[in-house]
Amino acid sequence: MRTNDEIVNLIKELTDNRGYSISELARRVDMAKSAVSRYFNRTREFPLNRVNEFASALGVTPEYILGLSQDDDIVSIYNQLDTKRKNNVVDYARKQLDEQNNVVAFPTPEKSQVSVYGAVSAGTGEYLLDSKPELVEYDGDVPVHDFAVVVNGDSMLPLFDDKQIIFVKKTTEVRSGQIVIADYDQQAFVKKYVSDESGSRFVSLNKKYDDMPIDENHESSIFGVVVL
Repeated sequence: MRTNDEIVNLIKELTDNRGYSISELARRVDMAKSAVSRYFNRTREFPLNRVNEFASALGVTPEYILGLSQDDDIVSIYNQLDTKRKNNVVDYARKQLDEQNNVVAFPTPEKSQVSVYGAVSAGTGEYLLDSKPELVEYDGDVPVHDFAVVVNGDSMLPLFDDKQIIFVKKTTEVRSGQIVIADYDQQAFVKKYVSDESGSRFVSLNKKYDDMPIDENHESSIFGVVVL
């Protein structure tokens, strides 16, 4: 059976060979991009109980990723098990390998729960704060914030992905260059605020989107600044 480093190296190689980005691989295995990035940079051990999803996404067998011989008796038995029992086998095998290598397992940090107040658009506009917040799990460090929202769209790539949770500090005082949550013509956006000799405007990082001028023709206000 391959070591954790060997498994990660193989998955990275297969991902590159298929031309997938980390975001695309994360989408195909239904995981957060940040979680897959941690496996790739080895700040978190690859979850062997998810090997089936990665194998399917990359067009190989779980046995190939794990480095198990197709002729091995254990593989024949493994292939006859349902998904739940396969996961149990993988978990047990990993524990046995850790014991063999005298690895001390530390508890996995619990996921945080954050209150998300709807969505803000990175494209065409969303209505914000028109419903009760939804309590959702968040896999990552939660900064000090006043409220959290979900990004819809791609206009703030590469800084923010579609469906990413972002955190906001309430304020009406902002500096040019800050990422803000803004009300623009009664719809909520996440944009970069820019004020210079050309005037004030909300700017998308994805250049296929036009700037949004702040002038007498548009109603605009600031909800707060995104905490990065």
